[in-house]
Amino acid sequence: MKRLILLLETLLLLAVGGRAMAQQADTPPRHSLALPAAIAPASREDSVQFIGTATVLIRWQGMTIMTDPNFLHKGDHAHLGYGLTSERLTNPAIEFGALPPIDLVLLSHLHDDHFDRTVQEKLNRDIPIVTTPTAAGQLRNMGFRKVFGLQTWEALQVTKGTATLRLTAMPGRHGPLAVVPFLPTVMGTMLDLGGGGSRYRLYVSGDTMVYDDIEDIPRRFPGIDLALLHLGGTRLLGIVTVTMDAKEGVKMLRLIAPQRAIPIHYNDYTVFKSPLSDFQQAVEEAGLADKVSYLKHGESYRFEPRK
Repeated sequence: MKRLILLLETLLLLAVGGRAMAQQADTPPRHSLALPAAIAPASREDSVQFIGTATVLIRWQGMTIMTDPNFLHKGDHAHLGYGLTSERLTNPAIEFGALPPIDLVLLSHLHDDHFDRTVQEKLNRDIPIVTTPTAAGQLRNMGFRKVFGLQTWEALQVTKGTATLRLTAMPGRHGPLAVVPFLPTVMGTMLDLGGGGSRYRLYVSGDTMVYDDIEDIPRRFPGIDLALLHLGGTRLLGIVTVTMDAKEGVKMLRLIAPQRAIPIHYNDYTVFKSPLSDFQQAVEEAGLADKVSYLKHGESYRFEPRK
């Protein structure tokens, strides 16, 4: 009997310890970064400007964040690994050399169509980059000195003057489970913008498919104001779809339930097989047309923060 009681007590301690570890893993330590306010912004408007592919400039209270920098030109080829390449069909709206001062780079994963060879060579090594832990190690090997690798649900707190930004890594999976070992780890990101009594919540999907872990996002982060959705229905070898197509995009739109969504990453490379027109039609059929805004390369969406 004593042995049975001892065994039960041991199992109980293990269970309690397991729950405590799970709670700790659910609230990982946060990092912090203070940006120099001396970097003058090109614009003080609160906006998202679409440059092409998954590259956007997010401007918030004098802070400028660049996502997934890709500045290859029409006719150039992005290298996707395993000898696979894809031809670019468009030009970026801004040349790399004409970019405004960038405070921070947000990188969903390290693929050539998200962080190309021009960026690898020319980007200032002291610009902070927020990405996955795997990509962070690779970027450090390239000589980048301020790299933050975030695990899923881990956050980085950024300040610049009175402006604040909390970046939290969201779940992401670059394709079906069977091909995950052959593709880079990816993350989505939640940007909680604040400062001066204003706030705004912006979700960047990254190159993910809709899978079970995505369902945790609206539970943990309700009230999303704007979502940037990586679409395109990217197919590797013409067979395996590794980014959201029109159907998946609508599924994500319903699940995340943002006040507004903007599709990006949909027409720039030959591996993109689901055109924007497919998504537009699917959105209309789903009765969600009033939730979506469309930007051409170079256009901006100005947003109104909440008080």
